[in-house]
Amino acid sequence: MFTPSAQASIGVGVGTGRIQLEEELKPGILYQLPSISVINTGDEAGEYILDVSFRENQSEMRPNVDWFTYKPEKFSLEPGEGKIVEVTLTLPVKTVPGDYFAFLEARPIATSNNPSGASIGVAAASKLYFTIAPANTWEGFYYRALSLWNKYQPIPQIITGTFSFLIIIKIVRNFISLDISLKKRTKKNTFTTDKKNDEE
Repeated sequence: MFTPSAQASIGVGVGTGRIQLEEELKPGILYQLPSISVINTGDEAGEYILDVSFRENQSEMRPNVDWFTYKPEKFSLEPGEGKIVEVTLTLPVKTVPGDYFAFLEARPIATSNNPSGASIGVAAASKLYFTIAPANTWEGFYYRALSLWNKYQPIPQIITGTFSFLIIIKIVRNFISLDISLKKRTKKNTFTTDKKNDEE
């Protein structure tokens, strides 16, 4: 007699099939891409990640995998459960302009039957298309600073306001000190002149 064995299936799906960024991107800027929903389409709980992959012979340029960050980086999903993952694209200051393509690929890395963390050959991906505009290094630094300024508001404004306030106080104190010393000298000279006139 043989006992029938039930085999769990591992599955993954994504809610976004294509991401096309219409505006030309600028080097040095941090871009918040559309979020990607990852779904466990199997009947076994698993641990999932987002990663970047490419076509074998794609005509578009390949973005560096280090340009992408994910929140959360790793997450667990029960069967039928979904998770929304935020994706940030950070372009280096020196980035080659042109058309880029990449797959934002969701895949399981571990399940209850495979807890080792070894990669499992199942994946689903969103297609990402974007274009980087030409820019020189100085423009790249400018756009990076502008991007960080906008991202971490209101902290940059507080720091800049405090720094400006301290500079103004220092200038005012130096001006008042200089004004007082000039007045003292003027009074001293007048007194000496008057004393000489009295003696005459």
